[in-house]
Amino acid sequence: MQGTITDEGSRTAESEIAAINEALAQQIGQQKYRIWFKNSTRFTRAGEYLKIGVPNLFIARWIENHFSVEIAKATRLATGAKVEITFVVDPDLSGTVRRTQLDSQAQLVEKAQSSSLLARRSARGQYAASHGSRRSLKLNLDTFVVGSSNELAYNAARAIVREQKSPFSPLFIHGGYGLGKTHLLQGICNAVPESRPETNWLYLSAEDFVNQFVVALKTKKLEAFRRRIRRTDLLAIDDIHFLASKPSTQEEFLHTFNTINLAGKQVVLASDAHPKMIGQLSEKLVSRFVSGMVVKIEPPDFHTRCRICRQYAAAMMKTSLVPKSRRGSTTGHVPESVIRYVAENLRSSVRELEGALLKVVAYAALQNETINLAMAKAVLAEHLQRCDPIVHVSDIESTVATYFGTTPASLHSSRKNRTLALARHFSMYLTRKHTKMSSAEVGRVMGNKNHATVLAACKRIEGLIKLNSDVNWRGPTGNKIAKARTVLAHLEASL
Repeated sequence: MQGTITDEGSRTAESEIAAINEALAQQIGQQKYRIWFKNSTRFTRAGEYLKIGVPNLFIARWIENHFSVEIAKATRLATGAKVEITFVVDPDLSGTVRRTQLDSQAQLVEKAQSSSLLARRSARGQYAASHGSRRSLKLNLDTFVVGSSNELAYNAARAIVREQKSPFSPLFIHGGYGLGKTHLLQGICNAVPESRPETNWLYLSAEDFVNQFVVALKTKKLEAFRRRIRRTDLLAIDDIHFLASKPSTQEEFLHTFNTINLAGKQVVLASDAHPKMIGQLSEKLVSRFVSGMVVKIEPPDFHTRCRICRQYAAAMMKTSLVPKSRRGSTTGHVPESVIRYVAENLRSSVRELEGALLKVVAYAALQNETINLAMAKAVLAEHLQRCDPIVHVSDIESTVATYFGTTPASLHSSRKNRTLALARHFSMYLTRKHTKMSSAEVGRVMGNKNHATVLAACKRIEGLIKLNSDVNWRGPTGNKIAKARTVLAHLEASL
């Protein structure tokens, strides 16, 4: 039940959670609170994070889309602190959501979607389709900066646009966070209709696919959902790894894939990991995914990062951030020395480059100063310290879960087996190593474990690494064995 979470017996934490719930109910009203929160969620505070436990991803996605602002405001009102909101599936909550509550939720979703289905946003961008409209997506191939790290993926995307019948389907693009996977998918969807206007295309995230499938089941509109998804000439699905550990949705997507592929149509997919490295993904789907072209995007090299920075800088200097009188003048541009400084110090993500340049340009505009290297170094000092590297708990959990063939939700559960124990211990160790969270905070985030459990887990992993011992676990394709340092190196390279 909501409001019963304890922080290792701390009455202060219990009262804090109760205060957040009370403030949230006042923010959104008692009826919405009862339907979406009272028996559907569990709040846990851990330092700068507010973790929201939910019984399923459908509820998580709806709450995130519709109540994030109210939750953040309620937390500030109740605690005076600003927190980052994260979601995790809590199996213990599954039985607490009553049938009447599910019906109420489904009715609200159906009503909202019937009025504006195409306006729904996904976690990684926007949902758009050519069904009945000529909507365009934000990103296009002309603005994609090509380098040695992404040239093959870019050329494959161009081949799909250029050829009437693609030489490969699916095209499966994988790589780390912020490297351009979404850019390529949206670019393909925007470019294909330019050469073939009759193309019926669809772009959405795997999370949206899951949510829409669940709603279709609940509202008995499965056939309509299937017709809309499968009657496409080009289907682009982002974050396909989101299907992991969802067997019924995987089965639905398998039939969708087969229908489109057998009709000679195009499927393009993006993921954080290679198909064979996605845990709890059915062998049938893996075999379909690797039957086309699988290509990886690596982090950009220095010269590519410089070109990306120049492109971002040029675009920013034309925006309202810069006064009209300075646009295009010698005082209204980003010097090459600043471009190189940013490119040298931020290496892991294109989004980090954009964020750093935005901070410099905004500072110069607000202070009415000319951008130079000394100013950039002063402005970015704290930014670079925090961004080198940027690692979030959710990134660590996702990486560890993918490697060991489980799910982030399982890491938070009370289930115990050799694989889950090893995955939890590596997750705790990496969180302590790469974030500023204390052992107690890590324990709270990892399913309300106490700090002694975290310390013991870290000590165990440190011992394995020191001796470079063999570690054993059971993955989706059978038993696995690897050296501890090899496992650690792979996990850290994927963060």
